[in-house]
Amino acid sequence: MWLDDYPGELTPRPSLPGSVDVDVAIVGAGFTGLWTAYYLKKADPSLRVAVLEREIAGFGASGRNGGWCHSIFPGSRELAARAHGRQAVIDQQRAMHRTVREVARVVEAEGIDARLRLGGQLDLATSPVQLLRLREAVEYERSWGFGEDDYALLGAAEMRRRIAVAGCLGAGYTPHGAAVDPARLVRGLAEVVERLGVPIYERTPVVRLQPHIARTPLGDVRAEVVVRATEAFTPQLPGYERSLVPIYSLMIGTEPLPQAFWDEVGWSGHEVFGDFRFVIFYAMHTTDGRIALGGRGAPYHYGSRVSEEYERDATVYGHLRTLLGQLFPALGDVRVTHHWGGAVAAPRDWYSSVGLDRATGMAWAGGYVGDGVSTTNLAGRTLCDLIRGEQTELTRLPWVDHRSPRWEPEPLRWLAVNAALKAMGSADDVETRTGRPSRRAVWVKRLTGA
Repeated sequence: MWLDDYPGELTPRPSLPGSVDVDVAIVGAGFTGLWTAYYLKKADPSLRVAVLEREIAGFGASGRNGGWCHSIFPGSRELAARAHGRQAVIDQQRAMHRTVREVARVVEAEGIDARLRLGGQLDLATSPVQLLRLREAVEYERSWGFGEDDYALLGAAEMRRRIAVAGCLGAGYTPHGAAVDPARLVRGLAEVVERLGVPIYERTPVVRLQPHIARTPLGDVRAEVVVRATEAFTPQLPGYERSLVPIYSLMIGTEPLPQAFWDEVGWSGHEVFGDFRFVIFYAMHTTDGRIALGGRGAPYHYGSRVSEEYERDATVYGHLRTLLGQLFPALGDVRVTHHWGGAVAAPRDWYSSVGLDRATGMAWAGGYVGDGVSTTNLAGRTLCDLIRGEQTELTRLPWVDHRSPRWEPEPLRWLAVNAALKAMGSADDVETRTGRPSRRAVWVKRLTGA
């Protein structure tokens, strides 16, 4: 939907003309790679930076996600606190809060028409069991020192004044979130990076990464630093097959809805929202009057494969259609004009990371588990500081140089990941049927490390 509505040119840029030498070679023209290029050139215009992309800029998750630019950091606070201390974890979360505003700042400063709306994020409770989890979430935030200005508890009446979602019993609200058109953001950012003097070589697949070299069929790119910014496509690179697991997240988009619907429902603040079920969903109100609704539930594919054929799934489509009607009964028969998807990347411990190995010149960022629209910006700024050898508050954050364990080999990986996905769906079914919290979700968290 996002690329269909994108008004600009989508013709691929020229490919790599042959072997070249640069200071920094960035593999992947998604948010991670483009933010890294942007901040490097802003900090030092003399740096020779090149971006290599297998398809076109924004082809992967960056151009097809749910449009949530929010402050959730993908990783366990307790895991980080054991290794780095409580204050480091708080610093990481505060950095995420600031990152949402930083994305908005760059969008405005560079004139990117990303249709960004700083409406915040709502976490709904749509059942009594979820209401318990909502209250626990508020208490959890308070235990880490985050007050009402960061995460507030809203009652059912206040929630209805914001968005009239059927059956909503309350919500958590954080102002640290925004809705954005991801294709306009990533394509606009690519144009800004080009204006700064960074070539983006499209239709240039990188087939192997080695110290100081990115190898392609069109030539080698030699660099002081090679940045791996390939997210869900990472397992396709030799040596990285078990580093991350691609998990598909699928979406639907409605036709533009009549003004009478918006008059009844509200949602004038353009908040993004989901709820506390285990098979997550995410919703946003687009600026052209549609609802974009996405969620998990698609299977993991053996060998960490990614393919265009996995971007649609009849079962998930049916689930999302049903869910849309449950949230907004007036939309039970609404026309859905788009169905699409993409893969997010999950580390074995569900903890994102960014880092640089000076000895090999290999840098990386990723493992965002679907929370990358904002986290990639923090990654780009952090990589900029690491590559330039600066010690800053960003380079001291606990995700820097974090090394996640490798995933199990196949077929154990296929069995475990799909078992976990099925268990989460089953846990939701149990809670709906019994009205009691499911213990299966505890098993899933132990299995995955999430």
